[in-house]
Amino acid sequence: MKIRTECVPCLLKRIIFEAKQSTDDKTLQTKAIRNACKMLSEIYDPNECSAVIATKIHKMVYDTLGDEDPYAELKINSNLIAKSLLPKIEELIKKSDDPLKTSMICSIIGNLMDFGIDGASTDPKMLKDVFEETYSEGLGYDDYPKLKKHLKVAKHVILFTDNCGEIVFDKVLCRELKKFNPSIFITLVVRGKPIISDATLEDVQELNFKEVVDEILTTGCFAIGVDFNLLPPKLEGALKRADLIICKGMANYEAFSETEYKPIAYLLRTKCSAIANSINISLDINAIKVIDA
Repeated sequence: MKIRTECVPCLLKRIIFEAKQSTDDKTLQTKAIRNACKMLSEIYDPNECSAVIATKIHKMVYDTLGDEDPYAELKINSNLIAKSLLPKIEELIKKSDDPLKTSMICSIIGNLMDFGIDGASTDPKMLKDVFEETYSEGLGYDDYPKLKKHLKVAKHVILFTDNCGEIVFDKVLCRELKKFNPSIFITLVVRGKPIISDATLEDVQELNFKEVVDEILTTGCFAIGVDFNLLPPKLEGALKRADLIICKGMANYEAFSETEYKPIAYLLRTKCSAIANSINISLDINAIKVIDA
């Protein structure tokens, strides 16, 4: 996705949020925000991918703050809150006529667990307050039948994860994918280094994802979504073998929408107008969008 004008205030709002998360030092906060504004004024280009620009801005801010993971505490709390909702999710799946679809909707609801932007969480606890209401909305855009057809015949599926908290629900989704088609080889991909509230290798190891997937890889670097210029060889090979790519969340959409990879299924909550307009679906809905042609 190319960066849009509405991405600018959103990106700066997140920068302000992470500066305050990182330090109480007002001078250091100001320095990080100033540096971000200066860099953004220099590199903003409507012909450039939003994820590429955001990656450069976040890297500079992290370096200015001297903080490798400003969201560390939020990520831990997000996983704890998500775990507390697992009994409710398991009950929904148990009663469902389509456990796979139910697990996907729950996984998408987990995508609300995001911080520093409009349309997402202000605190991990918020997910507990809105879970039932958001689940009752169902899918505002529903390509599930199309996705199900791909999954019936797929042999290699790659799932690109997004945020912590959400990752807890992704494990349930992976389990249900295996139940739906036991012959699927699932490759799970997490961020190569801590960036915003996204899941890393440490998070999936703590959640024992090896119980439900066949392979765990990382994007190999510090990047919003995926930096396709820095793909690790194993991930590049997995992408070439994949019959289907599943992308969770908005950052993965921002990156993958600039590529020709197909078929690809986006599972996300449309939390901003830029994403909603780009993917051509409504704002503030749970969505499964499949691109296969």
